[in-house]
Amino acid sequence: MTGSPTTTSTATADGSRFAAARQVADAVLLEGYVLYPYRASAAKNRLRWQFGVLVPPAWGRAHEEHAFQQTEILMEPRGAATLALELRFLRAQRRTVQQSLEDGRFAEVAELHLDDRVLVPWDEGVEERVELSVPVAELAAGEVTVPFHRPARDETETVLDADGRTVGRLVRRTEEADGRVRLVATELDGAYRVFRLRAVVENTSPWAPAPGSGNGSADREAALPYSLVAAHLLLGLDSGSFLSMTDPPEWAREAAAACVNRHTWPVLAGEPGRADVVLSSPIILEDHAAIAPESAGAMYDSTEIDEILALRTAALTDREKREARGTDARAAAVIDLADSMPPEVLDRLHGAVRALREITGPDQPPLLTELPAEDTVFSPDTPWWDPARAQTADPARDRITIAGASVGPGSRVLLRPGLRRTDAQDLFLQGRAALVEAVLHDVDGGVHLAVTVEEDPGADIRREQGRFLYFQPDEVTPLEDA
Repeated sequence: MTGSPTTTSTATADGSRFAAARQVADAVLLEGYVLYPYRASAAKNRLRWQFGVLVPPAWGRAHEEHAFQQTEILMEPRGAATLALELRFLRAQRRTVQQSLEDGRFAEVAELHLDDRVLVPWDEGVEERVELSVPVAELAAGEVTVPFHRPARDETETVLDADGRTVGRLVRRTEEADGRVRLVATELDGAYRVFRLRAVVENTSPWAPAPGSGNGSADREAALPYSLVAAHLLLGLDSGSFLSMTDPPEWAREAAAACVNRHTWPVLAGEPGRADVVLSSPIILEDHAAIAPESAGAMYDSTEIDEILALRTAALTDREKREARGTDARAAAVIDLADSMPPEVLDRLHGAVRALREITGPDQPPLLTELPAEDTVFSPDTPWWDPARAQTADPARDRITIAGASVGPGSRVLLRPGLRRTDAQDLFLQGRAALVEAVLHDVDGGVHLAVTVEEDPGADIRREQGRFLYFQPDEVTPLEDA
């Protein structure tokens, strides 16, 4: 069926359901939008739009790019549940720069210099949304197809100098975009009422490259204004829940493995502990992904570290900053953010140890150092290397709390190396018992346990030479007789 009366294009209360997930969805939408040094002339800003680009079918068939993406995920609707869907993507809005002439006409130029910025040609990203609300019962009755159309438009913006005189104009052209969303829900056999939801997003634009053009990069530039860029889906149930695709319950593992996701991947989104919202992203994420609370703002370059980006951006020359401000409004915001970032905010970007929260709990200090001889507990607010601290760290006596147990030199622990390790040798230590020899702290607030493996015939030699194996607290489990 196509566009039935109960399939509405509307923004409902579902917007509030998606609010917690939208911050991560925004990062997906704008990942790689403009990269450091945030100037159009930078080489890495000349080949853009790499994630979730759904091109016109004619271009996709000829150049092996995707014209669609398919999401499949399991859901357990309750009662007369309704599925809310929000398709989000960018349209490439092509901007040219024109300078005013004495006779009142305008001429296209490569640069237009102003006091605070240098305007250059650029493709701006304009956010688009397609919002739907469909009863699950209707999806179970057959496929629902909802086409959408975004018309072409032209805009002109007058550019004034500091004295208010017209010195040029920006001409923006946005091409039309056509697509459709296809939805269907299939109930699966089994003891539980589970449906496999399939959501397909397609670019249906009739645009095709000029015959005989043969220039791949130039044709792609021509195809981008007709493409759905950084396309992704937010899915929500008003009654019921989705099942995690990365960690489904045991009874649903086979059904989850049978789901086919193409050019996108669905994860549980929003607040931890809830399963009524899914983000299907062209960038692979984990369930309940979140923006680091230390992040002061979007920098559009998640392959870099915010601290490094902020420092490098603040160090750009005035000429480079003027060009970045003239490249894009979002780039100008990054420049302003880096220039105005207070030292205490920059200090927060240096990092935080979050892995220990699973051990200590959210309401306890991440590290608890105990000195039994003096019966003293030191606060982690004063680092061990700070001369103001009453006593510095003592690896031979310090202890930490893991899973409610005090662990230090002489404690027995079970080794379970984490995923962060890349040495295959560690796999042979999985499940082995070990003796803690020392508790070590680093200047970044991290803690490491030096251990020797029980039944290791060379343990005595390792102990004499101080050549231990090192594990983090979340990679060990205290043994009962510790």
